[in-house]
Amino acid sequence: MAEQTKDLSRREFTAAAALAALSGVVITITESACGGSSYSPSSPSATPAPAPTATPTASGDKVGVVSSNHGHSAVITGAQLTAAGAVKLDITGAATHSHSVELTGAEVTAIAGGAKTSKESSTDSGHSHTVTFN
Repeated sequence: MAEQTKDLSRREFTAAAALAALSGVVITITESACGGSSYSPSSPSATPAPAPTATPTASGDKVGVVSSNHGHSAVITGAQLTAAGAVKLDITGAATHSHSVELTGAEVTAIAGGAKTSKESSTDSGHSHTVTFN
């Protein structure tokens, strides 16, 4: 199949990009020798999924924000918040290595009450992360 090239205005490009994003089509922008651009729709290609963001699985769960994140997720369940005891969270998520975050009962109680609380994770694979609950 021959490649199709078409010059597009900014408005046409924006509309095509929006439609492509909604349909999963990839738009490739190339610059020709005369300074123009070409539109080249292609079939969807396999791309790695972005690192998942932790989504609470039940009402009352609290999701932490992980600094310098590359796939980790930190979630304190509603049951852990209600129990108000110390917890050790495994924040591996989709990352290729693990980290843990240890929270005292007082910190869990503060998080349950809505207080912003930050805690440093364990150091694994030569680095650590700060996990912040709001």
